Amino acid sequence: MKTLKLTFRSGSHSTRTIQLKYVAEELDEATIKQAMQEISELQLFENKGVQLYVDPVKAEYVDTEEKVVFAAED
Repeated sequence: MKTLKLTFRSGSHSTRTIQLKYVAEELDEATIKQAMQEISELQLFENKGVQLYVDPVKAEYVDTEEKVVFAAED
């Protein structure tokens, strides 16, 4: 399964990430940058007075593969 990992710099200059599942798999750079900028401008996420997603830093698709090692039978 592919997820889209969005990395931002917070108001305290630490990095914060948002991981999105079930996204379109080949969004272009401009579309993702615009979406990240809109998330940042909404200022919806805050912790102890510090904005969590201030500056977009990076976006990447992460492809994970699940491999069943053991499954109990009914």
